[in-house]
Formats: sequence, C-alpha cells, structure tokens
Amino acid sequence: MSHTILLVEDNPYIMDINYEALMMEGYRVLKAEDGRGCMEMFKSEEVDLMVLDIMLPDADGLTLCKKIKNEYDIPIIFLSALGENEQIVDGLRAGGDDYLPKPYDIGVLLARIDARLRDLGRWKRFVRYKDLKLDSVSMIAYCGDNDILLTQKEFILLLSLARNINNPVGIEELYQNVWGTVSADDHNAIHTTVSRLNKKLDTAKSAVRVAFQRGEGYLLEEY
Repeated sequence: MSHTILLVEDNPYIMDINYEALMMEGYRVLKAEDGRGCMEMFKSEEVDLMVLDIMLPDADGLTLCKKIKNEYDIPIIFLSALGENEQIVDGLRAGGDDYLPKPYDIGVLLARIDARLRDLGRWKRFVRYKDLKLDSVSMIAYCGDNDILLTQKEFILLLSLARNINNPVGIEELYQNVWGTVSADDHNAIHTTVSRLNKKLDTAKSAVRVAFQRGEGYLLEEY
C-alpha cells in the first residue's frame, strides 16, 4: 500500500515541484496551503508523513507541529527558508523529525522521506483504523476519545489485526502473537477472546468488529 504524504506549503512553485516528485515516486500526495487546510486534511485523511513549511499565511509552523504531534503519531519534516542553526534546533524541539533549509535538493528531500517511512514501518506507537486508536506502548485502545478496557490478550489480538488491515491473520499466527505458543486443536481460547473483544467494541459503540474468514483467518471489518 502506498504511503500518504501531506504537503503543507503556501508557495505554489515549491508545492508543484514537491508534488510531482512525490507522485513520480509512487506516493499518494495531499496538499494544503495553510494551517487551516492542514488540520482539515487530518479530519478526513490518514496521513503517514507531513512535509511542513514553517512560515504559513495563517499559522506558525512550530505551533502547528506541536498540535499535530499531540494528536497524531506521524513524522514531520520541516522545510523552511529559516536555515540558521538556532532555527533548526527550534524546529526539532517543536517535535519535527527532520529539517531541510530552503533551497534544498529534491533528491535529498525524497531520501529523507524514504528514511522516515522506513523507521515508521519498523515501529509505530499509535495504530489507527476507522474510529480506533491503539497505543502500543501503554496498551490502551481508544474509540474516539474514550478508552476501551481490554485485557492484555484482547489488546494484543486487536493490535495484531489492526497492523494487518485487509489481510486476514491466520489462527496459528494469532496464537503465536497473543499466547506465545502454537494453537490448541479446538481453537477455544481465540474464539472466546474474539467474542469478548467484539462485545467490548460494541459497548464502546465502535464501527469496527473482528470477523472470521473461513480458511483465511481473522481481520477487522467496518460493522
């Protein structure tokens, strides 16, 4: 699945160059010209990485970065004409994962994006699907703003499925992930855990349920 990159840039020339370069690399690219447009994108789209200009017409990029980092677990790369060391430090301290002063080489930008996405693939604290957000560090699942009280095994099972959207996870793999062992012949433990988990998702009014595909395994589906 192609990663989604959000470009937040008010300079149309720079926007067009970055957009075309990222599209040629096979990314799905979203565009916003200001802070308001940026936040609107996050309400309707799943963003994997953001390239953010610091000087926007309606927002300070540093403040915007802090706000986004508080709500979304994505890498942010700053692009800015402000290239002094102190300004770069400010950007990184605001939560930026990387900082490229303008003018920059488009090849360097593409390489930085690729590196950050590789890191993201190796470890991502928050995993989101529909109205669910799973914190893999605290092992807390949220439906909207409310946490769902799950046991450790229920959470690990849900996380395993959320990390494999549209790809059913086999019973043997789930037993290994959740129980650390090969599956029992009757599969009773997994059926019981899935049943409890679905009841809790229903109580939380989530739009997501755990479904079973015969011969394939378990996966998350919109209810």
